[in-house]
Amino acid sequence: MSYDIRFGTWNVRRLCRAGSFTAAARELGTHKLDLSGVQEVRWDKGGTVRAGDYNFYYEKGNEYYQLRTGFFVHHRTLSADK
Repeated sequence: MSYDIRFGTWNVRRLCRAGSFTAAARELGTHKLDLSGVQEVRWDKGGTVRAGDYNFYYEKGNEYYQLRTGFFVHHRTLSADK
């Protein structure tokens, strides 16, 4: 099965306001992106969070809440190899 993947990047400027995380996932869905790299996440620790049709994978940055990145990955992309 052939499958086109749409990529994007976004400087989200923190994702810390109430509702900004789910709003970001909705916006990615509007543009039909399968994978988007996200800069300036600035969250504690690292991990995975589900947001609508996306999984959000993020890493821990330094002690000043800088240098944190993450990726929104659409669920259809995760299951494409199965």
